[in-house]
Amino acid sequence: MVGRCGALLAPLADAIGKHVKAALKIHADDIPIPVLSPGNGKTKTGRLWVYVRDDRPWADPAPPAVWFMYSPDRKGERPLGHLKDYHGILQADGYAGFNRLYETGRVVEVGCWAHVRRPFYELSVAGDSPIAREALERIQALFAIEAQLRGRSAEERRAVRQARAGPLLDDLYRWFHSTLSELSRKSPLALAIRYALTRWKALTRYRDDGRLELENNAAERALRAVALGRKNFLFLGADSGGERAAAIYSSIGTAKLNGLNPEAYLRYVLERIADHPINRIEELLPWNVTPELAAQHALAA
Repeated sequence: MVGRCGALLAPLADAIGKHVKAALKIHADDIPIPVLSPGNGKTKTGRLWVYVRDDRPWADPAPPAVWFMYSPDRKGERPLGHLKDYHGILQADGYAGFNRLYETGRVVEVGCWAHVRRPFYELSVAGDSPIAREALERIQALFAIEAQLRGRSAEERRAVRQARAGPLLDDLYRWFHSTLSELSRKSPLALAIRYALTRWKALTRYRDDGRLELENNAAERALRAVALGRKNFLFLGADSGGERAAAIYSSIGTAKLNGLNPEAYLRYVLERIADHPINRIEELLPWNVTPELAAQHALAA
């Protein structure tokens, strides 16, 4: 049943992917998923990649969407293939496989401050580290500014960031450099600081563009459904199952982002998609069926 559902939803997932890739900016991440390896009864590790379009934080009216793709490995050629026709901005973690996209010259890298913050938080929790605590406090100040800017225009976000976050970033850069010179090269703190410094240009792009985010949480939130789903099954039966799972996750995730009940939306789509003209598949996207689903809900009530 799940396999047939995923196969039916594949054209819809393609339409979601097209919408996502039309965005100025995409959030990206990936997650491992166990897949049965044919012939030996063992499992291998496949990957589900997620690409998110969500510009609601700067009040853009375009509908948000989440597009999943499956691959049997985590090679850099996978995101390169998924986004082969994409021109824009990619906000992601420091995964080296994304570098091939940046090297094309058509994709601009934007870093994630949540990934910078994480090791300092872990070090501050693990023991008495004044340096980790100070780094965490400095980074938290950047997040505090962002909390006040959600939903404001891109122009206002840029102006506030340049005025308030700009000086904090400059000071943090100097502090990172001076602190690094006092640390053992292979210490966890040194590694955490170098992670930030080697990505500084990508990490500070958000300051001068109100359409960008401080972090990549949009992608991480989209992956939570996969993380929860893995608790309910041992493995996917084959690579084809991974592709169908990606179509289902794309449909459910996009429905949720647009405020729809995923079960009601899937029922609506599956009742129609087999006979729906493929060249009009966009008519079944969540933001195009919302009024009819709302009317059905009202009648049922």
